Amino acid sequence: MEDLDNARVVRGSADEIRRALSRFGLEPDGDVVFQSRRTGRYEEVLRTLKEKGLVYPCGCTRAELVRVASAPAPGDPEDPVRIYPGTCAHGLPDGRPARAFRFRAPEAPIAWEDRLFGRQEESVARSVGDFVVRRADGPFAYQFAVVVDDADQGITDVVRGSDLITSTGRQIALQRALHFPTPAYTHLPLVLGPDGTKLGKRHGALPLATLGESQVRRMLALALAILGQQPPDGTPREMLEEAARRFTPQAIPRTPYRIAGL
Repeated sequence: MEDLDNARVVRGSADEIRRALSRFGLEPDGDVVFQSRRTGRYEEVLRTLKEKGLVYPCGCTRAELVRVASAPAPGDPEDPVRIYPGTCAHGLPDGRPARAFRFRAPEAPIAWEDRLFGRQEESVARSVGDFVVRRADGPFAYQFAVVVDDADQGITDVVRGSDLITSTGRQIALQRALHFPTPAYTHLPLVLGPDGTKLGKRHGALPLATLGESQVRRMLALALAILGQQPPDGTPREMLEEAARRFTPQAIPRTPYRIAGL
């Protein structure tokens, strides 16, 4: 459970998520791990990066970074700077307290093979720059925490939406720096609302807990169809088990699925 940002955690949401997954026949393989209970482990791994000289304190404020991001790039007034400029990479400016810790992005491009979209390559130093692993207000950053979680839980395969494909380069950079194994990645096409943006609450999507049994089966069948699979009959658990047995990865489309109306 990704609950590091306490200010945004809704009381009871973890139990609601587990109940919703269970209705679709999805059960955990082991104990459910909460990130909020793993801060000691994250501190330990951050110390390792500090000892290697791979992270450094940053005193830049959000307002300063917004100004930099809106400034024209050198030699091209139409192209704004979109990466961290390395202001604190060689030490904090005089009188500045540390507001975050940043990971030194490798200069060499990082390449990986996505199981759906094929070969991917990114120069993190050029596309993002040195990125935050612990934020100014205390919590560890998503990119950092999930890398530690995946390694500790022995995750071999990561399957997620294609909107997170741009996170993969940063995560692999951290894995290599920490000598962690790199999982196999599969990024699935998104489901879009009628306005062409990622389907969400703003489109009036109902909470899974409010769905009746027939609606659960219908939603599961739709999800399988979106993935290019032939939905089987039965209870949600039976549908999922049968779909897993005959799942055909080659049938997954590479383009987003757009819902015409809700």
